[in-house]
Amino acid sequence: MTGTLGAILAGILLGLSLAAPPGPMNAIIAEESVLRGWDAGFRAGLGAMSADACFFVVALAGVTAVIREAEAVRAGMMAVGGLLMLYFALDAAKSTGESVVGTDRDPNSTGFRRTFALALTNPYQVLWWLTVGVTLLDPGTLAVPVLDEVHVATGSAAIVVGFFVGIGLWITAFPLVLTRADRRIDGFTPAIAATSALVLAGFGLLFLYRALFLL
Repeated sequence: MTGTLGAILAGILLGLSLAAPPGPMNAIIAEESVLRGWDAGFRAGLGAMSADACFFVVALAGVTAVIREAEAVRAGMMAVGGLLMLYFALDAAKSTGESVVGTDRDPNSTGFRRTFALALTNPYQVLWWLTVGVTLLDPGTLAVPVLDEVHVATGSAAIVVGFFVGIGLWITAFPLVLTRADRRIDGFTPAIAATSALVLAGFGLLFLYRALFLL
């Protein structure tokens, strides 16, 4: 039982290591949360989580190893991802203007489709699966420092379950924190929307630069 619980905890930590860092996916989740509510932010998180489920399947099939070796494929993914981020940045900037003038919130959320498309074209997401993510699949052991250097078995169903539980915890809690803060802080919504636009634009330009560098 201890080994199973340790593997689940290790999986949760791995899931959080992918979901929690600031980046374009969390920018869209934040934008959806403050503009359209918790459920829209959660659905945006589900889009990114669904993409991770796809990456998990292709990692099992060994496809990610092909992507790692094909620079042209990675460059193409970066270019498409960069263009998508710039497009979404313009949308976020438009939302900033609407929130400032106090227009009603648009109930129609496209967060799921945006994060799903963005995650599938995100080479850094693939890189994560080629490095940290392989821990989920390869039989072996993983040290968990927070458990006094306990080592847990990898390549098991328990660590995979824990991984997706970790992502699920993040996409549930992150939008909840943002929506509650939005009710208490004046000007929170336009600030988050503006930050989302800047983050997406910055990553979009970075991806396009990296794509040109790989070609």
